[in-house]
Amino acid sequence: MSPFRASVPLTKSWEHFEFTVDDGVATVTFDRPEKLNALTFDVYADLRDLVAELPHRGDVRVLVLTGKGRGFCSGGDVEEIIGELQKMDTAELLEFTRMTGAVVKAMRETPIPIIAAINGVAAGAGSVLALASDLRLLAESAKFAFLFTKVGLAGADMGSAYLLPRLVGLGRATELLMLGDKLPAARAEAIGLANRVVPDDELAGEAAALARRLADGPALAYSTTKVLLTRELDSDLGSSIELEAITQALLMTAKDHKEFYAAWSAGRSPQWTGR
Repeated sequence: MSPFRASVPLTKSWEHFEFTVDDGVATVTFDRPEKLNALTFDVYADLRDLVAELPHRGDVRVLVLTGKGRGFCSGGDVEEIIGELQKMDTAELLEFTRMTGAVVKAMRETPIPIIAAINGVAAGAGSVLALASDLRLLAESAKFAFLFTKVGLAGADMGSAYLLPRLVGLGRATELLMLGDKLPAARAEAIGLANRVVPDDELAGEAAALARRLADGPALAYSTTKVLLTRELDSDLGSSIELEAITQALLMTAKDHKEFYAAWSAGRSPQWTGR
């Protein structure tokens, strides 16, 4: 556990999704398959809090998000969220929308790499959770659908209008967020929204292999790369170069970089420690 963790204890179990940790790989599995893993207020809040805790655990180097059954995540539950929102006043609604945005903010700001293993439909908020991940592996049958305008809301939700144009460009992002049409896996890969598309029965294995590679590799280098990619989205070139120069100089003093040189000199593979 991080020595800089406050006295509040880490959460031992999570009630609203499955959570496991195996040799550095944490996995969140949305487990409401009868509703295509639709989100509830509690799922949002637990995911926000879990992602914030991950860097303090000391046993997690990568997080995998996936869904049980036929879907990755179909967005907010119509009955349990959308129905309840009709009863709320403006202040309560703003509290909710800020909470959902906090999930994405936590995902982008955690130094832990996040893989979305998208096994079916990723719709509405589910598509934004995939978007907020660092790497997206899609089953051939998977689909994206940024459905917000189809329920009378802005297509810009939970940071989607910030993140999506940076992946696929403004024109394609405008089309996806404004029209809300389904985007098949092959098309998602073609426009850069998917990192890789694999046969349905190979998704779990491919995600596990990628997670293993990240967990076994130079974790400090991976996490720093994620942090810089996020920080430099809105940075000018000069500031980015200076930030990267400072970061690289610090990493040159890290154990993993010294281990690389020792391994290279000895003609062996590096034994990464993430330090």
